[in-house]
Amino acid sequence: MTKSLARTGRSNRCYFERTPERLVLEGYRHWSAGYETGSIEPWELAWSIYAAELGSHDGRRALSELSGYVRTLRKCATCPLRSFPFNSRHLCREECLTMGLIAGLQHESDAVDLCLGHLACRGTCDILEDAARRFAETLSGLEQVMLPIPRHVIEDIATRPGKDRFH
Repeated sequence: MTKSLARTGRSNRCYFERTPERLVLEGYRHWSAGYETGSIEPWELAWSIYAAELGSHDGRRALSELSGYVRTLRKCATCPLRSFPFNSRHLCREECLTMGLIAGLQHESDAVDLCLGHLACRGTCDILEDAARRFAETLSGLEQVMLPIPRHVIEDIATRPGKDRFH
C-alpha cells in the first residue's frame, strides 16, 4: 500500500503541515469535537479541510472513512478519548496512537498491533483495525501517505506515565 513519499508533497515543512498528517490529525480532532459537543460545526470545519485539500468528491470519500474510524474508536476505546484543540502543535496520547495506527497501516508496520492494543479493548481490536484500514487505504488511494512512525516512538509514547502532551 506504500506510495512514493515524493508524490505526497513531502518537503521540509513542519510535520503537522504535511497534507496527509494534517488530514488525519485535524480530521480526528474535528470529528471527535463534534461528538463531544453535539455540534455539527466541528464536522463542517473538517469538511472544509478535506474539500480544500482533496476536492469535493475525494474529500467526501475520505471524510466518510474518517467518520467511520472515529465512530468505531469511540465504541472500542479502552479509556476516554482526548484531543487537543484544532491547529495545536501538541499531540496527546490518543492522537499519537491514531497517527501511528494510520501511518502503520499505510506502511505495513509492526506498530499497528501496538497502537491497537493501547487504543481498543482486546476483543474489539479487529473491528477498530478494519475501520482504520479503510481510512488508511482511502488516503493512500488519494496519494495522501503519512510519513512512517517508528515502533520505538510509539512504544515510548504509549508507556509514558502521566504524560498527556507530546511535541
